[in-house]
Amino acid sequence: MTTQTHMRREVNEIPQVVSNFLSQSAGTLDAAAKRLREENPAVVVTVARGSSDHACSYLKYAIELTLGLPVASIGPSIASIYGKDLRLPSAAAIAISQSGKSPDIVGMAQSARRSGATAIAITNTAGSPLAEASDFTVDLHAGLEQSVAATKTFVTSVVAGLALVSRWSGDAELSRAIDALPESLAKAVACDWSELIGALDRHNALYVLGRGPGFAIANEAALKFKETCNIQAESYSAAEVMHGPVAIVTPGYPVLGLAARDAAEVSVADMAHKLAGQGALSFLTSDRPGAAKGLPFAATGHPITDPLSLIVSFYGFVEALSRHRGLNPDVPPALKKVTETV
Repeated sequence: MTTQTHMRREVNEIPQVVSNFLSQSAGTLDAAAKRLREENPAVVVTVARGSSDHACSYLKYAIELTLGLPVASIGPSIASIYGKDLRLPSAAAIAISQSGKSPDIVGMAQSARRSGATAIAITNTAGSPLAEASDFTVDLHAGLEQSVAATKTFVTSVVAGLALVSRWSGDAELSRAIDALPESLAKAVACDWSELIGALDRHNALYVLGRGPGFAIANEAALKFKETCNIQAESYSAAEVMHGPVAIVTPGYPVLGLAARDAAEVSVADMAHKLAGQGALSFLTSDRPGAAKGLPFAATGHPITDPLSLIVSFYGFVEALSRHRGLNPDVPPALKKVTETV
């Protein structure tokens, strides 16, 4: 009998963790959204690294599409290494960190707040230095995450940001979709991508394609391929891949197209099919007909939340792929759970 990995258990927990978060963090989300409506910032800046930065990239698209506000990612080294404060008197700053301990993330959040921004922390450690550096702390309530590869904290970080955006914007349809996410994500956990496991035998490199919020998910998927499977995965926008990277897509080269049910689905699907027609080993999360092989997906019913279900299905697949390759996804070589950079 095979012992279940921490990663697999934590992936299975995602629907319940999201449900718990939505019920336990409503008050903080309401208060932060109220402040943002009162302050009416002209720009949003984000501060994060790793999977948390991919969550910020997802929120960039959600904020720009929902609120029409530009969102920029700030390199934490601006404060921690270069010692500079930015002029942010009409900004909101969102910092995401599971541990809330990395000195560079904390330092940049402190700098943003000092420079006049409304600082919001999204973290799984409510009493962390990042929480102390912020005006509002959104606690993920995700419980202990033992696998080095972040899964439930990544998903809940995105949900936290989306829940804030829905309250800030007053978007009732988005709010309903977020409330329905526990059920949608439970369906995503059950999606079977096992066909892809054997297809990647003898392959140690691939492309992951996405667009819009789905590009943020492609970034996260590529990181997890590296972390858990020692596969050199590179993520690209479905539009960007033709600007040079396509040159190494030789016959049999693997491509994973993460297409959501949004305005970018056609673009991602068409590129996956195009590359399959050129001989690539191409897989796609879409029903649009073509040469790429389809993977099952759990639609959420809203274009802003739909890409999130794809990463939940992916997490289950990549955990199984890691074990298939004789690796332990819980303890990737040379990595540790809490990374503290300056």
